[in-house]
Amino acid sequence: MPGSICDVLPSAAAVLGVAGATDTLDLAGRVGDVRRVAVVLVDGLGYHLLPQLAQDAPLLASVLSGTTGQLTELACTFPSTTPTSLVSLGTGVSPGEHGVLGFTVNVPGTDRVLTHIFWGDDPSPVSWQPVPTWFERLHDAGVSARAVLPEMFIGSGLTEAAYRGAQFHPSAKGTDYAGHLAAEVAAAPGLVYGYTAALDHAAHVSGIGSPHWHAAAAKVDALLRRLLEELPRDGALLVTADHGGLNVPDQARVDLDAEPVLSNGIRVVAGEPRVRYLHTAPGATADVLAAWAERLAGRATVQTREEAVASGVFGPVREAHLARIGDVVVTCTGDTAILATEHEPPQTAQLIGFHGGLTPAETAIPLITFR
Repeated sequence: MPGSICDVLPSAAAVLGVAGATDTLDLAGRVGDVRRVAVVLVDGLGYHLLPQLAQDAPLLASVLSGTTGQLTELACTFPSTTPTSLVSLGTGVSPGEHGVLGFTVNVPGTDRVLTHIFWGDDPSPVSWQPVPTWFERLHDAGVSARAVLPEMFIGSGLTEAAYRGAQFHPSAKGTDYAGHLAAEVAAAPGLVYGYTAALDHAAHVSGIGSPHWHAAAAKVDALLRRLLEELPRDGALLVTADHGGLNVPDQARVDLDAEPVLSNGIRVVAGEPRVRYLHTAPGATADVLAAWAERLAGRATVQTREEAVASGVFGPVREAHLARIGDVVVTCTGDTAILATEHEPPQTAQLIGFHGGLTPAETAIPLITFR
């Protein structure tokens, strides 16, 4: 079995000498004795997308050819979506434990849907996501833990849930992000975290394989080359991702709000187009389950909450987090996507690239190590 996104920071912490951290990824065997570790998460850099990316990314091409760095396949957590993966990276635990169980989730006891990327301080990040992060653990162990992030992320609920304990270094839009990140790595021993969303944005808006996507790949590659060129001799660079993705053609899209057979009996719609959480009206769960199973036969796995939890896809689920999962969980297979045009911003239906499901194209992510 491949390692997981949950293993990245514990392994990095072990390399940096943090007691109690376990190097399950054998980073020490790859990078040796180092005093600084830079971890860069490239949003949307799926493992199975690397061959397509390589034509515009000379560093990634050299990684694929085996001439630079070391490439390993890891798995992200489920749903294969950014908020869930970032918190799994930061805490080192599965979504069922940390509670950030999707792109959007229903706040239990209400009809409110929390969109994690637009989350402020309600609910409180510490109560909504109670697990200590590895940034906190590094800090408590006396090891510097810094995060160089776009300034718009600083102070958000998601940033606090995923990275609390880090020393934040905001990077203004239009500034030299690669230079800022490289300078932090050089400034002091410890762990430095960086993040870039350009590739994922291009995949969503223009599609995987589009000119926009290839241009974003070139920018990501330039960022990584700059970091590698300026990496101190006692430093290691780890590159990973939060998910992969796939394009969804028009004929593979189902709009639940355009089909009464799918919208009947539903109180709250959450999740995202590849994984839907359906919170049902009282007494309606069995009917919703049957209707969705018939309509999406061969295109999705339709389960009760209890069945989905028992399958293990979320890892162990805390009792307090169970109600964040829908009464019915619909996980798309193939290239199907389930739109909810009356529940979500219109831009969602205009996207081309999607992720969230359990296909290898979505869940396989790389770990690339450079010394």
